[in-house]
Amino acid sequence: MRQIILDTETTGIDPKDGHRLIEIGAVEMVNRRLTGNTYHQYINPERDIEAEAMAVHGITNERVAEEPVFAEVADAFWAFIEGAELVIHNAPFDVGFIDHELGLLNAARGEPRLGPVADHCRILDTLRMARDKHPGQRNSLDALCKRYEIENGHRVLHGALLDSEILADVYLAMTGGQTALSLDAAAGGEGEVDNGGGMAIRRLSLSPGQLRVQAPDEAELAAHRDKLTRIREAAGECRWDGLAGWPASPEAPG
Repeated sequence: MRQIILDTETTGIDPKDGHRLIEIGAVEMVNRRLTGNTYHQYINPERDIEAEAMAVHGITNERVAEEPVFAEVADAFWAFIEGAELVIHNAPFDVGFIDHELGLLNAARGEPRLGPVADHCRILDTLRMARDKHPGQRNSLDALCKRYEIENGHRVLHGALLDSEILADVYLAMTGGQTALSLDAAAGGEGEVDNGGGMAIRRLSLSPGQLRVQAPDEAELAAHRDKLTRIREAAGECRWDGLAGWPASPEAPG
C-alpha cells in the first residue's frame, strides 16, 4: 500500500478567513517502509502571514516572497499524492487548506480540475487515532513523540517536511512498528531485537529436549473424539482422520 505522510504550514488558522498554504512537506511510504521519495515546497501565499502563525513555524513573509504561488506547483503536488492514503495529524485542518487552494485554482483555471482530496485519496487522521488509543491524554505530535520515545530534539519550530518525517515514525510506532521483523539476535544465544515499534522480541537459547510436550489425558482424548464424531455426522467426513499418527475413531470411514 502506498501512503503519503503529509503536513502543511499556513498563514493562519482558517482558510475561510482568506488564509493560505505556505509550505507542504510529505514523505512516501510503501508497505510500511519509507522509500526516500519526498515532496517539499514553500509557497508564496500572496498575502501576509499572521504573527501568531509565524511564532509557531518561524516562516516569514520575506522567506516565501520569491517562492512560486500554489497554481505553479499544484500539478506536481497532485501527482505526488493522488491515489495514495494520506496520513495526517489533524487531517481536517490540512485537507481543508489543500481543498481551499484547489478550489481557488479550479475557479481560475476551469479545466482540468483537481480535487477534492477525499475523492481521490484515502485519509487517515493520526490525531483521531491517538485520541481513540489514548483517551484523556495529550495527543499532540510532541506528546506522542515523548510517549513512544521518538527523538525530536532537533525540532524547535514546526516545519512541514520535518513534521511529516516525525509523524511517519509516530505512525509506525502507534500501529505496531515495522512489519518486517528480524528474529536474529546478537551472537551469544539469547538476546533482544527491537522491532521498530518499541517492543523487543526475546530469543531464548534452548537445548534439544528442554521444551516439554504436554500430552492430553484420557478425558481430553474422549472429548476430542466426541467432537470429531459430531463433525462426521454433520459433514459426512472429518479431515482430522487423515492426519498421520492420529488414531481414528471406530466410526471413521475406511
